[in-house]
Amino acid sequence: MDDSLAPQVRSILRAARERDVTGERVSVAPRSLAAAFADAESDGRVPIIAEVKPTSPTTEGERLDDPVELAEEMVAGGAAALSVLTEPEHFGGSVENLERIREAVDVPVLRKDFLVREAQLDAVESDVVLLIARFVGDDLERLHEAARDRGFQVLVEVHDADELDRALDVGAEYVGINNRDLARLEVDLETFERVAPAVPDDVTLIAESGVSSPADVRRMREAGADGLLVGSAIMAGDVTENTEALVNAEVVEST
Repeated sequence: MDDSLAPQVRSILRAARERDVTGERVSVAPRSLAAAFADAESDGRVPIIAEVKPTSPTTEGERLDDPVELAEEMVAGGAAALSVLTEPEHFGGSVENLERIREAVDVPVLRKDFLVREAQLDAVESDVVLLIARFVGDDLERLHEAARDRGFQVLVEVHDADELDRALDVGAEYVGINNRDLARLEVDLETFERVAPAVPDDVTLIAESGVSSPADVRRMREAGADGLLVGSAIMAGDVTENTEALVNAEVVEST
């Protein structure tokens, strides 16, 4: 295991490697994330992937609300898509939550987990799956192809230029630049600004982590973000109001 990773991240990765999945191979007819982003843009909304995240190692407290109600409130607030944690030990997530949420909403749903083996793709159907370049290493191409073969859209998460090159080499259509450094768990929005210029125009680019205000949204959009994945800033407080504030970050108020 990469010793440079923060202890909390090593614990997450260790649990991911030990988690077994049994079940049949899934075949997904996904809701289009690109179309959802385009619909948001046409409505004057910033494309936001709002994350249902009961807890995490980097936040205090826990949301005990019904995950389906939270998801519906995010959609009511204008979220273009949802991200649902299915990692149980560190984030309080579950595949059951994802199944219930995906049945209740009509927007694309991203499965947020730490997938390191092909069999883990078959745990549950979703519209999008996440592959973290740093976690999967040399298996990125194989796992990316396996996910696409099952019908998933794939969001490849990167943090630096080298990881971005690997993502582009495997043909990633969706790339997320994580502003959080997994080695120190520090967040720096300059990460996105530094890496984004090398992303081709035909790749859908998503800013991840550290976005906590409409000003942050505008900053990431100005740096080239097609969409943003936001968790803690939406989960802290009124979910609908928080989502509305971010999706309307570019709306100019009339005077």
